[in-house]
Amino acid sequence: MDLEALRHANFSLLDDAVTDWSTLVTHLEELKKDADDTLRKAANKADWAGVNAQVSKEFIGKTAGEFADAHTQATTIHNILRDTLGELKGYHRQLTEAIARGEKQGMKVSGGKGAFTVTASEPADGNGQKATQGDVDALRTEIQGILDKATESDTSASTVLQAISDQSTLGFSDASYKDRDSADAAVKEADALAALAGKKPEDLSVEDFDRLNRGLKKYADDPLFAERFATDLGPRKTLEFWAGLTDPTRGNWDVGHKRLDQFDDLQRNLGLTLAHATQSDSGRMTEWKRGMIDLGDKPLYGNHGGPMGFQVMSNLMRTGDYDDQFLKDYGTKLMETDRKLTDNGKHGAWQRFGMNPYLNRTKSDGGWDPMTGFLEALGHSPDAATSFFAQPGGVKGTIDSPSEVNPDLKYLLERHWMSDPPLEGAAGKTVAGRDALGHALEAATTGYAFDAFNGKDPMVPGDGDRRTAATADVMEQVAYLFGNKDAPKLLHDQPELADSLGKMGAAYIDDIDYSLSGIGDHGKDPGDFPAKYNGRANFGNQGAINFLSVLGQNETSHGIVTAGQHLYTLSLLDSHPPTDTASYEHGKDALFMEAETRGILDHSRVQQAESDFKADSEDANKSLGRSAEWGKYVAGAAVGTGIAFLPLPGAQYAGVAVAPIAADLAGEALSTFIGQETDKAVDKAEKDYIEDAQLTSQQFYNKGADTLGESYDAYFKDYAKYGGKADSDDIPRQLRDTYLTTGSNEDDLRGLPPYKD
Repeated sequence: MDLEALRHANFSLLDDAVTDWSTLVTHLEELKKDADDTLRKAANKADWAGVNAQVSKEFIGKTAGEFADAHTQATTIHNILRDTLGELKGYHRQLTEAIARGEKQGMKVSGGKGAFTVTASEPADGNGQKATQGDVDALRTEIQGILDKATESDTSASTVLQAISDQSTLGFSDASYKDRDSADAAVKEADALAALAGKKPEDLSVEDFDRLNRGLKKYADDPLFAERFATDLGPRKTLEFWAGLTDPTRGNWDVGHKRLDQFDDLQRNLGLTLAHATQSDSGRMTEWKRGMIDLGDKPLYGNHGGPMGFQVMSNLMRTGDYDDQFLKDYGTKLMETDRKLTDNGKHGAWQRFGMNPYLNRTKSDGGWDPMTGFLEALGHSPDAATSFFAQPGGVKGTIDSPSEVNPDLKYLLERHWMSDPPLEGAAGKTVAGRDALGHALEAATTGYAFDAFNGKDPMVPGDGDRRTAATADVMEQVAYLFGNKDAPKLLHDQPELADSLGKMGAAYIDDIDYSLSGIGDHGKDPGDFPAKYNGRANFGNQGAINFLSVLGQNETSHGIVTAGQHLYTLSLLDSHPPTDTASYEHGKDALFMEAETRGILDHSRVQQAESDFKADSEDANKSLGRSAEWGKYVAGAAVGTGIAFLPLPGAQYAGVAVAPIAADLAGEALSTFIGQETDKAVDKAEKDYIEDAQLTSQQFYNKGADTLGESYDAYFKDYAKYGGKADSDDIPRQLRDTYLTTGSNEDDLRGLPPYKD
């Protein structure tokens, strides 16, 4: 800061700017409220159809979001300008007071050409003693200190304002800071940590490691920090840092010995930081993304080999929500490289050899197959996952041919996956890559990150269904591929996908029931199965049967989908309280639909148990015993995600699927029909000791039929409570007959046969 510039500063323009930005913040606050309360809510309530359902609603949502970002950015700019103005005014006052005091002591301060001088002269009042050299030096030091602080204030304000402006090339940034100092601290820390990460791995001290880990954890969600850190370090240095740190031949023995148990924390924190950085549209970040993708298919150390860029970066993508377009571009080139190196998926090309680094330190796998980390990234970025697995040519409805399936989806399901054991533990039967593929498909079909709830409270009230025509499009492909009679072994060869497929089936149980009922095939009124979103998944009657049959063959997917179907039926009953005959008919239809769906699932489970083991053998009976206890999924963590997506039709349950299970969401919900019935299931699951359970096939069917009868009895009691009476005493028997005959080996054979090696 030049002395004369600060000495004669006119702050009126900056005062006006602060006032104008304050006014703008107020106006944008009003516009943001209008956009949320009027524009977005009206769009969400509107009955969109056709192109509007896919384009206009999304556009309106993004537009409303821009108002929020505009308000955030304006607030941050106002805060920075306000702080800077206050500081500069303070430094201006300090400077003028110091100069005036010096003049009284016989010193003169002169400025010009970016410098200033302090000289001794006669005291201003003519009576004092002439200033000494010590007095001159002290005043010069004081003034220089004031100018240095004013320069820092002015420069830091310029730096952070430019950084915020660069965050978004189009639109506005959501970077929010309460003051100039917090934004400036983030930028400075990013510079410092990037310098540490840029060291040679062998030069990194334990103290450096600790500072990096702490800093990345603290600032991982800070947009200015993330962008600055990533771009300061650059794509190649980013890869070299992680690869070098995890490589026993290139790394640092001291760090590796003393901090090995914290490598997983550093990996997560670094991944979260980079994910946040990719959300920036700055020119430097755009170059970073382009450079990272370009390094993907190249050995990190050139002619000296080492892992490829994809192998390193994919392991840093396991945490965080990466930019959708970056993931799409990254995935496109990764798939091309994978096809090339594996002879179109026929063999593994990403094996780990000798002392190569364990690039993944999260203990799930060694991280040598880059497809695993990339699919985990898709699992955390639902929009990117949905787009990546989109059906060629757009949404077409029922799929009739493999040519209508996304080639990348088909490739990944048929790909030869290598075992990639983690640093700790030997290779087992589980292949982490397939588990990651299931996570990616969960996100692509439900609209939620696969671990959005982590088995905790399933959903925040008012949140709810995020399915769209695009997510349904992916679900149709999955159902076709797994239910296709030409590929019944797809799930059997990849059991890691069972839990994900179960959750996806539960998430689309309303559409499965709709297709199973035959209503969709005949173009009739949806009746008891109204669409909960535009562009519902259309599996076709036989397609729904085939998909359920495959899900029923696996213990895990059978349990999750059965629990999902039961909760969905209970919610249908709950949304049609038996106050009159019409409502009761709706409830009865829902129970018969459950009988058919459960019948397909249970018949498939019995046939598979008899195929896997000898019929009525102890192992077969134990398997059926475990399957009979599907109620455990209502209370267990496996349903924390899957059933959370369940499209409950009752208005009060639009976003609170299994709310009665969550202690903080209980209360009023427990007095409802679904609340009471879910409580029973939870209590039963807690009392049963399924490890000792053994059931013959007949006992298994009896338990299934009993569950249907219990639901009917409970509903009938509610009906009687309102003064009504059942229209037929044969309903429980008819439910049982529907359940027992659906899926039987008669002329109307339902579903696929059990898989046999």
